[in-house]
Amino acid sequence: MATRPVAEDLYEAGAVPRLVGGRHRTSGRHVFPFPAGQEGADYDRVLLEPSGKLWSWTIQRFRPKSPPYTGPEAFEPYAVGYVELPGQVIVEGRLVNVAFDALSIGAPFRTTIVHFTEDADGTSVLTYAFEPVEGSGA
Repeated sequence: MATRPVAEDLYEAGAVPRLVGGRHRTSGRHVFPFPAGQEGADYDRVLLEPSGKLWSWTIQRFRPKSPPYTGPEAFEPYAVGYVELPGQVIVEGRLVNVAFDALSIGAPFRTTIVHFTEDADGTSVLTYAFEPVEGSGA
């Protein structure tokens, strides 16, 4: 099956997936996602840390409005959280492979790549998410 990312230059898939962010050349401040059109100007492209700690979370219990949401029509509640990538930035994303009642502030999570939806031609659209670090109890 063919795949494509939900957005270009959002992440680098591999044995250890990493999100693509930017570091401001003057202040050193990190951002995510990388600011389009800024490479070589104000920001340098950087790969963000692959794991961090859960900073906050909630459960999305209803299908978001369309547009802009383009996910599957069939809806199931899912966890959404902010994961603090150490020394860089706090990133919002889905929390996968974890029971809702097992979520706790400070739990270790890592970046993963997951199926989001399908294009009309059957291409699997992939996005990033966060999953508990194995053995962490989350």
